[in-house]
Amino acid sequence: MTMNGRVNPKRTLEDQGITGVAAVHYNYLEPALVDAAIARGEGQIGKGGAFLCTTGQFTGRSPKDKHVVRTPSVENTIWWENNAAMSPESWAQLKADMLEHVKGRELFVEDLYAGADPTHRVDVRMVTELAWHGLFIRHLLRRPAREELDTFLPEWTILNVPSFKADPKRHGSRSDTVIALNFDEKMVLIGNTAYAGENKKSVFTILNYLLPEKGVMAMHCSANHAIGNPDDTAVFFGLSGTGKTTLSADPSRTLIGDDEHGWSDKGTFNFEGGCYAKTINLSPEAEPEIYGTTTRFATVIENMVWNPETFDLDFADNSLTDNMRCAYPLEYISNASATGLGGLPKNVVLLTCDAYGVLPPIARLTPAQAMYHFLSGFTSKTPGTERGVVEPIPTFSTCFGAPFMPRRPEVYGKLLQQKIAETGASCWLVNTGWTGGKYGTGKRMPIRATRALLSAALNGSLAKTTFRKDPNFGFEVPVSVPGVEDALLNPRETWADKAAYDAQAKALVEMFSKNFAQYVAYIDDDVKAAAIG
Repeated sequence: MTMNGRVNPKRTLEDQGITGVAAVHYNYLEPALVDAAIARGEGQIGKGGAFLCTTGQFTGRSPKDKHVVRTPSVENTIWWENNAAMSPESWAQLKADMLEHVKGRELFVEDLYAGADPTHRVDVRMVTELAWHGLFIRHLLRRPAREELDTFLPEWTILNVPSFKADPKRHGSRSDTVIALNFDEKMVLIGNTAYAGENKKSVFTILNYLLPEKGVMAMHCSANHAIGNPDDTAVFFGLSGTGKTTLSADPSRTLIGDDEHGWSDKGTFNFEGGCYAKTINLSPEAEPEIYGTTTRFATVIENMVWNPETFDLDFADNSLTDNMRCAYPLEYISNASATGLGGLPKNVVLLTCDAYGVLPPIARLTPAQAMYHFLSGFTSKTPGTERGVVEPIPTFSTCFGAPFMPRRPEVYGKLLQQKIAETGASCWLVNTGWTGGKYGTGKRMPIRATRALLSAALNGSLAKTTFRKDPNFGFEVPVSVPGVEDALLNPRETWADKAAYDAQAKALVEMFSKNFAQYVAYIDDDVKAAAIG
């Protein structure tokens, strides 16, 4: 076996039982990873030195293929209704077969930090079969100083081998694709998918399990703070496609991060060191900072169509997937925080993509209403974020991130409720979905209006305006906001057929009530009372 790169000599792959591989490349920097990926035919160089690649059959996550090994230590703490179990025996066979499979192959290792706060970070070793996966995860996690690698000891190891196919009968998997987490061995095995998002979401799932035990809220959210004032921090919860990345990348505020954060007693901290932004219909006018990253050196351009002569990217061509993305380090955004740290959140924003066209563009929530909508997690799965999703599907994803929640949702809900009570944070529900009708009839909420409303909420001016009580959900909705059409603030007025709106609103209220019944036994009376106004 050949070995090169910087690594703690006391903690090589052989020390971890991964033996017989042809070569191991430890902690390559970005230029070396790009060179290796090009040499191996994994992609090609685009404009500005961006790395262009496709992921084949899988262009989104495979949540139904994700498993947790059912060991005694986690038996009573995993939300098994939401996390497919794998037996220790099946895990052992899967691990043995995958380790056998990688013998004679070339592997790339990146030793990285998950978490900007040293008190709560997890040291992660990512072992990948693809060089560009190493590049991707170097962008998305936090990079130790080179001298720190000499003593780096990984707490968790993730082995990603896209060429390995699982056998459901032999390995206890659902299909030949597998993502398996073992909390006893502190290891994740990923096979038969080249979609890079599985790497980062595996790390997020690990942190979502570990941090609540320390009283830290793990959040599927973006975050920013006022320039020069980390104490004015805002967090934005939401699933992919709701606008977490776009809305947090506000040039008038400092970006902490775009997807995954922790909320400790000291403040907010980013789990990651980069961003993974959707690029469909990305424009230099609406999102100049993110657009600019697509021609920066080593930015990973995933599943986009480009001109074979000019290498211009086609941001409108979704023939490969609607889930086209770019991955880049945070420093590619000019207003990004160098530390990944913020203060205690002053504003909590719940982003939803309402494909029914019922919810207003913004509403003010009481703490109890915030808990209700956080546990409900109403949104719409947008095309491409998961396999098989070809049009927006209304769904309830508790805590705005059910696929990444290993514990029961009440654990996260009560933590958030506690932290809102302790800080007095203002809570807002923001709909970035449809208005004037449901999907297929109405139109997408204007992003300029959303930005104007959010700006007013974060600078405090929105709280001083006049509000009305929403007849369907009981939360407060502003009547008039400068720069936003009054009719937009009252969804019923945007529908040509008012009776159709009333019927759709009634149906949505019933959907909320039916979904929330599963949490009634676990929550306080004030949240139950706030369920529907």
